[in-house]
Amino acid sequence: MKNIELLAPAGTYEKMVTAFKFGADAVYFAGKKFGLRAFAGNFDDNEIETAVNYAHERGKKVFITINILAHEEDFEGLEDYLLYLQKVGVDAVIVADIGVLAFVKKVVPNMEVHISTQANVLNSYSINLLASLGVKRIILARELSIEEIKKIRKKIPEHIDLECFVHGAMCISYSGRCLLSNYLANRDSNRGACVQACRWQYCITEKNREGEQYEIQEDNRGTYILNSKDLCLIEHLEELKDAGVCSFKIEGRMKSEYYVATVVNAYRRALDGEKDIPMLKAELEKCSHRLYTTGFMFNDDKKEHLETSYPVQTSEFMAVVKEDAKDGFVKIEQRNRFKEGDILEVLSESDTFNKTIEVKPMKNDKGETVVDAKRVQELLYLPTTLSLKKDDILRMAKE
Repeated sequence: MKNIELLAPAGTYEKMVTAFKFGADAVYFAGKKFGLRAFAGNFDDNEIETAVNYAHERGKKVFITINILAHEEDFEGLEDYLLYLQKVGVDAVIVADIGVLAFVKKVVPNMEVHISTQANVLNSYSINLLASLGVKRIILARELSIEEIKKIRKKIPEHIDLECFVHGAMCISYSGRCLLSNYLANRDSNRGACVQACRWQYCITEKNREGEQYEIQEDNRGTYILNSKDLCLIEHLEELKDAGVCSFKIEGRMKSEYYVATVVNAYRRALDGEKDIPMLKAELEKCSHRLYTTGFMFNDDKKEHLETSYPVQTSEFMAVVKEDAKDGFVKIEQRNRFKEGDILEVLSESDTFNKTIEVKPMKNDKGETVVDAKRVQELLYLPTTLSLKKDDILRMAKE
């Protein structure tokens, strides 16, 4: 699928490297301030410059989130930050607040600006106004259907890009604008400090029965009446392209490297023409997720995406490859326990993808034999005839 950008989350530098290895065209992340994932790790100024250089050397792009809904005091330091981002060559900034947009265009008028899904853009009139203010791209609200996106595309300038979330967590709120975390924990979701209070367990009470609580039964782990299933549109990428979307976005700056690798790899293969979509859907089951939904894309009146339960996954991250394989061994770093006789599966962007290795006795850095890899992050030499590459991942099916 040509001319489509695959945009991946990068909560840390390591996750950015992983995203690019497995096929992302661009990444998005925040600095230490002004972003909506305050607990994602994020990048300090030196890391941002290093990340931009790393991306540009590989023909990739970096977008920086400045997507808080800003209070007056939040503008302190923003001018210097914007000038720094311009200096190091970031490709665009992502903003939600119209005041921040005005500030960006005043301080760095040539900076490319993308409008965040937090801005809740749902119609062509809003997009045309934003285009007149110098915006280049709109990240559409999650509440839009494919048919609505088609209609919008026809009514906006050709030079305006449309970006759409295709995978990951969703909020039971309006495109992520939520007050629940602020109300219950005094941590403002709209300024980057969400505690994901929607994932907690809740009971209801009857007005005239003081002190009595009633649990709404859903499963043996509890009730999740404010929780959402995860978005998954891997079967509908061609339809989104035909509707006029040019950037497919994956959610998950607080997710693991394994999550980033698995999801980016699956969507990259789909965009590159992989016909076995059931296989790719099975891939997406192998990393942590909630039950999947297509969200609002098809105007599902049943709203089945509104309730779900706890995360599930069918495989577990066991090790990461530290050096290219040679001489019948590959150097790996242990992440979870495995032992002799276990079957490890390869996650790679190369043709070793989904091939397997039966674990034979390994060696540690001291040359000692290891048959049970139970020391956290121990470096080991695993026998294999596969041409594994640095940063490939080894995983194992969960029982």
